[in-house]
Order: sequence, then structure tokens, then C-alpha cells
Amino acid sequence: MKILSKAVLGTALALTLATPALAKKKDKDAEAAAAPAPAAAPAANNGSTIVKGIGVLNIEAAIANTDAYRLAQQQQQTTYKPQIDQARQRKTALDAQLKSMVDKLQADAAAKKPDAQLQQQYVAIQQTKSAGEQEIEQIIAPLGMSDAYVKEQIADQLDQAVQNAMAKQGVSLLLSPDAVIARANAYELTDDVIAELNLLIPASKMQLVPPAGWVPRQVREQQAAQQGAAAQPAARPAQPAGPQPDGR
Repeated sequence: MKILSKAVLGTALALTLATPALAKKKDKDAEAAAAPAPAAAPAANNGSTIVKGIGVLNIEAAIANTDAYRLAQQQQQTTYKPQIDQARQRKTALDAQLKSMVDKLQADAAAKKPDAQLQQQYVAIQQTKSAGEQEIEQIIAPLGMSDAYVKEQIADQLDQAVQNAMAKQGVSLLLSPDAVIARANAYELTDDVIAELNLLIPASKMQLVPPAGWVPRQVREQQAAQQGAAAQPAARPAQPAGPQPDGR
């Protein structure tokens, strides 16, 4: 078999294996919500002095571990069950279709079919995989919008929750976990922020389904920026300061 044939075959197999398990996006979100906030690394010296006024906050873990988000995750499995089931069915059909195409590519490669023919089959596999994934993403789009809507409602209360937690714990400097190599557990403020978020936005007040026409904040900000740029008058060419000589 020629080198090109081997490369095409290997890539096609990798494509099939890489096909995402649909509706796993929801499963990953559920796992993230169920997981506790990352534990702080132990201090290098157990007898070291804790510096007061410093805290560390994992914002994503704080949002994902609120009562409101956990309840929303459970309710979404019921509210969007038709979309989840449809996406899983389409995923199963797509996997079967891709496997059939790869099996044929394997057989043709073993039969030493022309590289041009194998290349066409490889392209067809890519196109089928891409089109199938786009279709599945459209199916579960309402679920993704719901998840974004829930997170935004919680994020709207995040600033106040952080201020409350910092005030109660006497923290004046708040850091992200990414900015810290190691720390004692005494610096962890995530659980305190979660507790404040639970007070500010109880699970019973969480809205699951976004209103018609709603888009995430990032999209709204981009749209506003584009509209602002379009509303700006076109720059006028600079006018000469005074009468110019006629060159005579």
C-alpha cells in the first residue's frame, strides 16, 4: 500500500474515534457542577503563618456549585429531554454511518485501490462528520442557551456575593487560583462565595427557559459594539488650514 493510502486510512479512523458523544456536553456540565471546588494545595510548612486579608476564588466552581445551578441541571434533563434524546439518536446514526464509510475505506485500501479514490472517500467522511455534528449542535442548541441563561443569572449576583464574602472574612486582596502556585486551605474563599450566591439567588427563583430573543451577554455586547460602530459618522477628510497658493 502506498504511503498516501496509509495516511488517509489512519486519518479516517482517527476521525471516527474523535466523533464527540452527543449530549455529553450536558454530562460534562453535570460533572462540573457535582464536583466540589478544587482543594487548595497544602502549605509548604504546616507551621507557616497565615497572612490575613488574602483570599483565593475559583469563579467557575463557585457558579457551578450553587444550589440554583445544581437544580437547573436536574430540571434541564426533563425540560429538554426531547432534544437530548433526538441528539443521542442522531449521534448513534452518525456513528454507524461513519463506521460504514471507514470500513469501506479500509477494504478499498487493502485492495490497493487508487489513491485518488481513497482521497475522495476520506473527504466524504470528513464532510459527513462535519455536517452531522452541525446538525446535532442545532438540535441541542436550546439546551445550551438554557445553560447560558442560568449561568448569567447567577453571574449577575456574583459581584455582590464576592463583596459580601470578602467583608465577612476580612479579605482585601482576592486572587484567582491560576495566579497561585500553592496555598493553605485558610485562603480558600470559594465556599464562602457559594454560600452568598445561595442567599442572593435561591434555587426557587432560578428561571430555566430564556425569554424569546434572548442571547448571552457576550453576544449582546458584540451586537452593541457593532451598532455603535455603524452609527459613527464617516471620518471627513481634513480641510486645508487656509487658502493654498495657485502655483503661479
